Amino acid sequence: MAEASRRAALLAALTLPAMPASGSAATAFDFGFEALEGGPLPLASFRGRVLLVVNTASFCGYTPQYAALQRLHDRHEGRGLTVIGVPSNDFNQESTDTRRVREFCDTMFGITFPMAAISHVRGERAHPFFQWAAREAGPVRWNFHKYLVHRDGRRVQGFSTQTAPDAPALTRALDAALAASPSA
Repeated sequence: MAEASRRAALLAALTLPAMPASGSAATAFDFGFEALEGGPLPLASFRGRVLLVVNTASFCGYTPQYAALQRLHDRHEGRGLTVIGVPSNDFNQESTDTRRVREFCDTMFGITFPMAAISHVRGERAHPFFQWAAREAGPVRWNFHKYLVHRDGRRVQGFSTQTAPDAPALTRALDAALAASPSA
């Protein structure tokens, strides 16, 4: 049991980097999650890509957005988009069992985009990525809040739950982000 706890603490230290020092130039690529299946999911491995990071929940009225997120991922992956789902139970609408979350995503929506482990997305306990994104583009207010991270990892735009993945405002912003060079 003690060995498992040490491994979990080591994994957390490796995959959940501390917030950069105040005043430093943090980018989305400075953060990482644990993958839903276990192991690291460092955002640095997506450097130069456009990210759409979405806090998800299996038992929410907005859960059907999973289908549109998968379509976005399929349609734009070749152009440089990666959708990343981050399940959260901060609004009491997610399973606490990672296997059940994976099974739900696979069987109900055929999700193939990367999924992070269940994480906090708001408040003091929020994952460091969500703390950073909230400062840059506004806080998560409910499930299926979306953060569009540009290729440079510095520019981030927030889209509320009510903005569907295929809404014109989001698709225009996504097209602009995909058209921009990483250094723009």
